Amino acid sequence: MSIYEPLESNDSRRHLKLRSPVTLEETGELVCANAEDVKQAIARARVAQPAWASTSMKERRTIVERALKIVLERQDEIIETVVKETGKCRTDAMSMEVFSVADQLCYYAKNAEKFLKPRKRKVHGLLKLMKQLRIMYKPLGVVGLITPWNGPFVLVMNQATQAVLAGNTVVAKGSEVTPYSAKLAEDIYRQAGLPEGVLQVLLGDGETGAAIVNGGVDKVSFTGSVATGRKVAEACASQLIPVTLELGGNDAMIVCADADIDRAADGAWVGSCMNTGHYCCGTERIYVVKDVYDEFLRLILDKGKALRQGQKHGWDEDVGAVFWDRQMTIIEAHVEDARAKGATIHMGGRRNPELPGLYYEPTVITDVDNSMDIMILETFGPILCIQKVDSEAEALRLANDSEFGLNGNVWTKDKDKGYRMASAIDTGSCSVNDMAVSYGIPAAPFGGKKNSGLGQVNGKKGLRGYCHEMPIVIDRFGGKMQNGYPYDAKSAEGMKKLMEFLWVKTPIGRWMS
Repeated sequence: MSIYEPLESNDSRRHLKLRSPVTLEETGELVCANAEDVKQAIARARVAQPAWASTSMKERRTIVERALKIVLERQDEIIETVVKETGKCRTDAMSMEVFSVADQLCYYAKNAEKFLKPRKRKVHGLLKLMKQLRIMYKPLGVVGLITPWNGPFVLVMNQATQAVLAGNTVVAKGSEVTPYSAKLAEDIYRQAGLPEGVLQVLLGDGETGAAIVNGGVDKVSFTGSVATGRKVAEACASQLIPVTLELGGNDAMIVCADADIDRAADGAWVGSCMNTGHYCCGTERIYVVKDVYDEFLRLILDKGKALRQGQKHGWDEDVGAVFWDRQMTIIEAHVEDARAKGATIHMGGRRNPELPGLYYEPTVITDVDNSMDIMILETFGPILCIQKVDSEAEALRLANDSEFGLNGNVWTKDKDKGYRMASAIDTGSCSVNDMAVSYGIPAAPFGGKKNSGLGQVNGKKGLRGYCHEMPIVIDRFGGKMQNGYPYDAKSAEGMKKLMEFLWVKTPIGRWMS
């Protein structure tokens, strides 16, 4: 049974019936914004943008600080909405959708002015005697923001906050599976005093998102699948507009012989099952050096016995429901492919027979290799795939043998070695002795390599990514232009002699660089 089903309608908009992933019962009807709705939203954003760009950073910061206060005041409502639409456990909803949002809002409110302040840059060489260089950060205009179902509130709030602090207006769309969690972002910012048209969150499906991408915005920030990301990139390229893509992952975990095995086992469970495994930088491949493999597996299986599933546990639930039936199909197919190719399933490996909704049991699989879909594709589920390796060098080779490169983690008591190994993994970011925490650290730029994405979000770089970095060159003294018309052989000969003096006969040119 699908989480959403098309309904017949008497108007020009698509209507979808929504269901709970927890009970599969109907939860309501979604009316999708059509192309005309998108066009009007972008037009409103275009009208609102100049006035918003003219506001001071102090005014923008004040609104973000109000939004932070409102998020904390309405956190119970946020959690209830997210849990109702996704079925994730309540602790994941609090940590990802409330704490993380609050932390990001605080960080950007404090640092945006510093990051975007016009700055002077030194001019090198002889030109430093005659010119001044200043860099300013101008908003791009209207930003299109497309976010997925696995972090339905946080991913809208985080990116929208960066874009509006930079002086842009935003037209966003969350997933059709989690529309009202995304819509909360607009509601909260309006309550905080954000002017009309600065942030609009549309309800809709893939066609709504495509209309935004092709609707004449000035940048697109997209989070989602590789296949859709390629289409978004092609559409943006045809319009010559910038795009940031945060796509899938198949992240590797390396457990060295000198690791704290108990801590590593805890990290493997959380890294693989947090948010029901539905996060792009979740751990999907675990490579364990043979010296500690048996002990690691023993601890994994022992700790796995205590995991609780189902909303009857309330705040004590550890692993929630699968958010979408489409993802359940992928999880089941990957596990069955591994089983058929000789993998050993130690626990789980099936839907939870005691729960009515989309619950997949926390699963531990060994005897895996790269002939199996579960080791080369993104599974996005509560699965631990553990492979024994002879050495750390083999673990690094296997970690890099992937079309993805979003995140990873290395476990060792030798932090210097951990740093060296992390830097050797061909991935967008990496953690040492922790699961993937880079997205949760606002100062860290976040983005993938290979099929995991294009560009980076978050931090100074992410915030500046919503701006055009504009250099302005100012003449210091005025007077006659040094290289003005008319050209003549005498001035050309003089230029040759100057170049020889600067970079051949003397080191002056290098000193001035």
